[in-house]
Amino acid sequence: MVASGWVLMAASGRALVVASGRALVVASGLVLAAASALLPPAAHAASVGQRFCDVQTPLQAPQLDRLLRFAAIAKDALQASDAQVALVARSGLNLARFGVRYSHAGIALRQGEAGAWSVRQLYYACDEGRPLVFDQGLGGFVAGTEDPDSGYLSAVLLPAAAAQALQRAALDKPRALALLAARYSANAYAHSLQYQNCNQWLVELLAVAWGDLRIDPARPALRSQAQGWLAAQGYVPEGVDVGSHALMAVAPLVPWIHLDDHPESDRFALRLRTSLPADIERFVRQFEPQAQRIELCHAAGRVVLRRGWAPIAPGCLAEPGDQVYRLDAAGGAPAPLTHSHTDPLTR
Repeated sequence: MVASGWVLMAASGRALVVASGRALVVASGLVLAAASALLPPAAHAASVGQRFCDVQTPLQAPQLDRLLRFAAIAKDALQASDAQVALVARSGLNLARFGVRYSHAGIALRQGEAGAWSVRQLYYACDEGRPLVFDQGLGGFVAGTEDPDSGYLSAVLLPAAAAQALQRAALDKPRALALLAARYSANAYAHSLQYQNCNQWLVELLAVAWGDLRIDPARPALRSQAQGWLAAQGYVPEGVDVGSHALMAVAPLVPWIHLDDHPESDRFALRLRTSLPADIERFVRQFEPQAQRIELCHAAGRVVLRRGWAPIAPGCLAEPGDQVYRLDAAGGAPAPLTHSHTDPLTR
């Protein structure tokens, strides 16, 4: 039995405040970049975990307004589609040095329990020291970023049958909670049950939904079933080249980064195979060829929206066929960030 809870909430800022304290907004697939930013004097490494569990610097009003307008454009695009479910990913930490644009993903539901297109996702709850599942409005999801002045959002729209199965699994609290690991690691090895990160919970939820996996005392635990199904379908994350022995050395000092679940050969090769949004999107595109993708970015007072699987160029540069919006354009007030209760639910 997994000793974890379920928290339904929508956050109004870059730090999620839960009933008992703080939640880690930078719950990314590879937070080693955060450690590297703090590293050069190694003596500072011990403070890495505390820094990212502290409440983040509040957004300035103009920054929050731009992010809300950006989220409103994204929500309008989702609302105009035929999709009932979308896999959404955001650029949270700046992981460009690793060739990674998206760090954090969740499932957005047209009829979400915290409002239209609210996002169900896993976060690391700092005070509890364990992962929890949250519902969050799309505005709060977008606002959980290291750089409020520019960012990217991806949405993969699922065909009806796949969407219905995933929605059933996501809203089935016993199954969703059975997938929740007791221990969190931002860089969890994708083929291990020892830890879990936000993206790994999501891809295992896909396995439960599309493999029609059930809690059954006569069968292995649900996470084991999900891992087996993913392996049978050929899910293999590409992996991230860390490229620095210093980053590997500082990892044990950060409470939510672990290396002991990774194969020794990967550690020596400075390559970590952890689930990232790009891996999940690649898998979904192969498994559900009818899935569609929307990508949006904002920078310098504009939003670029692209339909299709080709990524928007770095710098949020529009190309022919893209839609471009001005974030400071009049009309269409952004939807407010909403709140819901923060009491943990249990099975």
